[in-house]
Amino acid sequence: MNSRRSVYRPGMNSTANATSRPLNTTRQLPMWINADLGEGCAHDETLFKIVDWANIASGGHAGDEHSIRRACMLALEHGVQVGAHPSYPDRAGFGRQKPEGSTAQLLGELKRQMDFFDNIATKLGCCPAHFKPHGQLYNDAAFQAAEAELLINLAHAFPHLKLLALANSPLVAWARSAGIEVIEEAFPDRAYLSTGALAPRSQPGAVLHDPVQVKAQAELIVRGGPLQCLDGSSRVVTAQTLCVHGDNAQALDNAKAVRAALTEHDQDTFSGAS
Repeated sequence: MNSRRSVYRPGMNSTANATSRPLNTTRQLPMWINADLGEGCAHDETLFKIVDWANIASGGHAGDEHSIRRACMLALEHGVQVGAHPSYPDRAGFGRQKPEGSTAQLLGELKRQMDFFDNIATKLGCCPAHFKPHGQLYNDAAFQAAEAELLINLAHAFPHLKLLALANSPLVAWARSAGIEVIEEAFPDRAYLSTGALAPRSQPGAVLHDPVQVKAQAELIVRGGPLQCLDGSSRVVTAQTLCVHGDNAQALDNAKAVRAALTEHDQDTFSGAS
């Protein structure tokens, strides 16, 4: 049984494939789940039954034509919105290493990844509506002006796509001031620093593996409660979507926990519970 909520996914072409499950767009709920998929992880097929949006690796850090096609077919089957997941071109390091070269060269590489994904997806009947940078590019652009400008220029090259960005980060304000539509994203399976940045994975406690903890953090984000940062401070993270990482060993259990948190919140909201 598919436990995903009925949510509005802008741009989804639900009639493009007769075998795809039709979307219920009767109401728009406050938050949905996205996941980084198509990266060769074991749980992809099951995660497509839980998430609302999929950010599909587009060849920079992982992914090829076969994996993109497979991910898009699963998305059509389960009514999941798709988007590109471009990265620094670093397959050996999973997108952690920024390449040498000019900004123009890097922008060209990111456009190539986006076009590569878009061409495959649209031929299959998918209708991409967003993109999300991967890994180090995501983290760099959230706080550093040069990388943020790179993503803003990339977004201008694909004006029909929304940008998924770290909630409450400088990138959000910079991109919106440049006319980019931004969706703010939070992470129930990651710890935060007091700056609002994600704690580096090398830092103890940076990744939450216990689904009970993940669910509790998802509940705090949804309800606007303060998150406990690794340095002992606290901060409220306001977001429109929650990301679960497909490369986490507990990815499936974590995704189920986040879905449970959102479902319970929806039930409370629509029943009038405080």
